Amino acid sequence: RPWAPGQPPAAAAEAESAEEAGGRARRLRTAFSAEQISTLESSFQRHQYLGAAERRKLAGRMQLSEVQIKTWFQNRRMKLKRQL
Repeated sequence: RPWAPGQPPAAAAEAESAEEAGGRARRLRTAFSAEQISTLESSFQRHQYLGAAERRKLAGRMQLSEVQIKTWFQNRRMKLKRQL
């Protein structure tokens, strides 16, 4: 299976070996760059919830998947909730 952007080739090999072993492969944690985090945080300050169109726009601009954007926002909302 070819490796996906944001996933190093070694991670793709690990995922394949986990699948071959009959286990379910988990996607490795995404390491966001400082620039990506800054963009995500500024977007979060404007809107804590993203619509589909805004999520697509952010994903395309930041070279991330929509699922990664959605998950980041979910995690950020939970972080805010814990802080309050």
